[in-house]
Amino acid sequence: MKIKKSNLPATSLLTNSPHNYVDSYSVSLHTRDLSIEQVCKAFFSSGPAWVDSLFTLRNSVVSKFGLKTPNSGSREAVLQNFKCEVGERVGLFKVFDKNESEVILGEDDKHLNFRVSLFLDKENNALVVSTIVDIHNWLGTLYFLPVKPFHKLIVPAMMKGMLEWLQKSR
Repeated sequence: MKIKKSNLPATSLLTNSPHNYVDSYSVSLHTRDLSIEQVCKAFFSSGPAWVDSLFTLRNSVVSKFGLKTPNSGSREAVLQNFKCEVGERVGLFKVFDKNESEVILGEDDKHLNFRVSLFLDKENNALVVSTIVDIHNWLGTLYFLPVKPFHKLIVPAMMKGMLEWLQKSR
């Protein structure tokens, strides 16, 4: 399983979205019969513990600046009824858009908006995870400065966990 830097897919729902930052990572899949709902559930179910710890730290810091944090509650309980439908929420992530090969997750806040694309590239039998960030002001610039290097570690780690989760859940 080799996760590699790639480009935002040309047919992604994010293609014409405004942004100051974009990155994409891809990995070949071992099966062709995955649904976008399975991929989305894997995204929320398979993060490494160290990523959860970073999000907990993030939430405690940014709450002091009035930025959005997830509602309290059990992620596992939310995921039991999660259908990956537009408008649904898991933690800080809201489902903004969806089609049969892609789901767009993210959040809008006063400092920046971000979107994460989970894209099933059926032609190449690959999963592409892309992130775009649209920074609104100096607070967004300041916020994203320490996030950016961690983001480049988090996405591949998340993808590895997603693939393992998808294989176990089959």
